[in-house]
Amino acid sequence: MIRTRQKSVILRTLELSRHCRNRRTPSESCGYVQRYDCLRAILIIIAALFVAGCEPGATPRFADFHPVADYRSAGELRVATRVDPASYRSNGDGKASGFDHDLLQKLGEHLGVPVRFVLFPDATRTLEAVIRGQVHLAAAGVGRNDRLPLTWTSPLREVDYVIVGRSDNPEFIEERALVGRTVSVRHGSLAADYLNQVRKRVSDLNLHFPANAADAHLLDELAQGRLDLVATDRVHFALAAQTSPNLSVVFDLPVSSTVGWALPPDAKNGLATEIEAFLAGARTDDTLARLSDRYFGHIRRLDDTAVTTFLARIQARLPRYRPHFQEAQARTGIDWRFLAALAYQESHWDPLATSWSGVRGMMMLTSETADRLGVRDRLDPRESILGGARYFAMLREQLPDNVREPDRSWMAAAAYNLGMGHMNGARTIAQRMGKNNTSWLDMKAVLPLMSRPEYANRLKAGAARGGEAVIMAENIRNYHDILVRLEGAYVPPLQPAGLKLGAAAKAPPPSDG
Repeated sequence: MIRTRQKSVILRTLELSRHCRNRRTPSESCGYVQRYDCLRAILIIIAALFVAGCEPGATPRFADFHPVADYRSAGELRVATRVDPASYRSNGDGKASGFDHDLLQKLGEHLGVPVRFVLFPDATRTLEAVIRGQVHLAAAGVGRNDRLPLTWTSPLREVDYVIVGRSDNPEFIEERALVGRTVSVRHGSLAADYLNQVRKRVSDLNLHFPANAADAHLLDELAQGRLDLVATDRVHFALAAQTSPNLSVVFDLPVSSTVGWALPPDAKNGLATEIEAFLAGARTDDTLARLSDRYFGHIRRLDDTAVTTFLARIQARLPRYRPHFQEAQARTGIDWRFLAALAYQESHWDPLATSWSGVRGMMMLTSETADRLGVRDRLDPRESILGGARYFAMLREQLPDNVREPDRSWMAAAAYNLGMGHMNGARTIAQRMGKNNTSWLDMKAVLPLMSRPEYANRLKAGAARGGEAVIMAENIRNYHDILVRLEGAYVPPLQPAGLKLGAAAKAPPPSDG
């Protein structure tokens, strides 16, 4: 007797077969691509049908791959994902991060098992891995699509879809402007489904479904002039615009969805129930909100001109000072790219920079701070970088142990501008307001209040430009993200002789910079 899951697979196969036979395309080339995609999907689902009947213990080959064991029996949670700036990224130092990555690590802690990430080349293959039974779930930053034979978790975040062009493309508000244009889009996405409907109304619209359909890759190809237009979601566009400021949204698609994790179609209990209980807790304790802010809260704060200037100075100025930043990392343990981002925010990597308040140099140190740090010449780029790195490290060390990374570094970056006295005052105000003073998400809402008399009067140090400190820290986050994507990590040799941070190191007075 055919099991329920096998019945659903057969029905889905027949549905796709009819879909492939009836689909009409405006161009022969597009037709070949779409018919290939349909047949490929049918073969995958047929394979899944046979997979479901494999004997336990069979060799895990494509032809007879049996479903992965329950996560408790397997002793791990096996997750299909893809390298993607929104969900799973490599930091260049052997460590991974990303919205889905970090949330899944917390899920693993909740379940009491380690998480094993299995990387696939694109989102489609992560979903195929779920259907085949190779993994427990797929987490690849994919918008929920109920047309696929999968079970989706409750929403993790919302997404809306856009068509992206280059800055020399004018924006348009009517579909008719797509006549004669070619839109590249990931096959199977909601944007692709909608554009297939648009093509019935705009007969000369060409749809392109590339083999390598990762959103980041398509947007990079678009930025380099190899594609005409790309349909993607707004988050992927914003992340791509961090390093490709010549991209712009030309049309808002009337399509929105939610990002979720995909489980097998019959996963109604067991793991699915455990995940929903975990997600309910993550919403209650603001874990989801903090992760969303960590990875998406700061993007698009820099305008196109600022990004273009920064990218140009990475090429023109950074090579001269890269060894000094790397030396500072070796001395303090702080990623050189974060220190470079901090320095760029302070001086745009200008060693002779001077502000009206008297702070000077690459890291914009006051004369008093420089004296206490042993910086003899604030205009010497190496001395300034090493001194500023040490000062930042001291500020970061002064924060309580319950302030965790990366919030710790972002709060220290704000303190670099305000001084730790004002930061501690702001943390006290946050606590009195019932906010979490260990979370950057809450603190960046409190810091701007420090310029208001009703709050400034409560501070020993008086009023402060807390809003400027937030902008500075958020800019540093953007610059750091860009540098992590463009510049490699540095593995320092043995600890160099000279300046080291001792356990009893005393921080200098707050900087005015």
